[in-house]
Amino acid sequence: MKKKYIIGIDGGTQSSKVIIFDLEGNVVCEGRQKLKPMHMPRPGVAEHPDDDLWDSIAAASRKAMAQFPEDLESILGMGLCTIRCCRACLKEDGSLASPVLNWMDLRLASPYEFTDPVVRYVTTSSGYITHCFTGSFKDTAANYEGMWPIDKDTWQWSKDPEVLDTFNVPRKNLLELVMPGSVLGYVTGEASQQTGLPAGLPVVATANDKAVEALGAGLLPGKTGLVSLGTYIGGMVYGQKNIKDAEYFFTNMASIPHRYLYESGGIRQGMWTVSWFRNLFGEGLMNEARMSGISPESVLNREAWHIAAGSDGLMTVPEWLAPPDEPFRKGIMIGFHAGHTRAHLYRSILEAIALTMHNHMDAMCAELNIDLDRVIVSGGGSSSDLFMRIFADVFGIPAIKNVVNGAAGLGAAICAAVAVGAYDTFDMAIEKMVRVEEMFQPVEVNIFRYREINNNVYKHITRFTDGILEKAEPVFNPKRST
Repeated sequence: MKKKYIIGIDGGTQSSKVIIFDLEGNVVCEGRQKLKPMHMPRPGVAEHPDDDLWDSIAAASRKAMAQFPEDLESILGMGLCTIRCCRACLKEDGSLASPVLNWMDLRLASPYEFTDPVVRYVTTSSGYITHCFTGSFKDTAANYEGMWPIDKDTWQWSKDPEVLDTFNVPRKNLLELVMPGSVLGYVTGEASQQTGLPAGLPVVATANDKAVEALGAGLLPGKTGLVSLGTYIGGMVYGQKNIKDAEYFFTNMASIPHRYLYESGGIRQGMWTVSWFRNLFGEGLMNEARMSGISPESVLNREAWHIAAGSDGLMTVPEWLAPPDEPFRKGIMIGFHAGHTRAHLYRSILEAIALTMHNHMDAMCAELNIDLDRVIVSGGGSSSDLFMRIFADVFGIPAIKNVVNGAAGLGAAICAAVAVGAYDTFDMAIEKMVRVEEMFQPVEVNIFRYREINNNVYKHITRFTDGILEKAEPVFNPKRST
């Protein structure tokens, strides 16, 4: 019998990835396409230029299909995962009426306002891309976080008139909802020409990108946590019910129908900060990497490996993008002295991410009365052994790296595998397709060191710096302050 394959689409904030897997979760080939720079003409505005979300996915699809060595008939289906908390306004024919608003756009903190008469549908990034692929006006129910009239108990649009009025989107302007692991439609002839994907291929609903990543990372009930290293860094544990009004987490719909994820506070522009630091060293770092035959990140990891836990007193607060309700927040590096090198700065950023996520997840788990006994780390950053060891030491528990670190693409493929009947259940698909590559054990002396730094100093930094940053905001950003 010929082998069968599944496609997972992972449309992210910085790039779009199209990955073809076999049914054991092995990557056969993939295509990647960077997104264009975000259109950010003023503070609070973040738009995807032109038709970039679709164009990048189409380009990545062509690259993946150009490498695919088997017959097109061997591809069973495709799971579609895109970034969450975006807003796409569509015309009657499904084309964009205006640029897609990225999750960093502050306008998404308010209900939609109908000011453009050509807008017929208001949807998410996944609703828009679904139409591009299939021509249908359907979307996954599990990608509606934020200002949407979704009932998280029923996974359907709210029937409460007051709720619909509050969010200001009439039912007629919303798409039909489909559950994760169900078919949204089929690749049209036009989409096939643009992407190279076979016409008629089933397009399967997944969820929001963090939930799809959790599925692809193998997060299941128990005492396991997940840290998702993306442009937005989030922390999650598995949930069975819709918990409302929690203090230190929110309930997110999972990629498995009627299951949930509890998600802690996170870091906005988290891994983007690591990229920002790398880019600061520009051509010099690139030349070093080329001469050594490794990536720029590997050069930095190699240097920082020899720096002791705590970066010799240099501490970073990873607030490179302030939250909408606290625009005064800024990134901080504190504790400099003349002995610090770029390796100290780099390690300090990695430690800041791990410490911040530990504190967020610790607060969530205390509220849930959970004691984690291991943490999965997913995303490109998990390829760094240094970063994985820092996570293990900061959390004080084993840190797990999976074979496939692009867990959102694998999670999308798992949804598709269930939808087309390759596996009977999500749990069976996870068992067959998700594999652990390495478990990093914490070092006792480093556990103690990070605990001392965190409890005595790191947790308290913003209590002292928030006041001065709030005073600085109207000085440096007078227009935004008014």
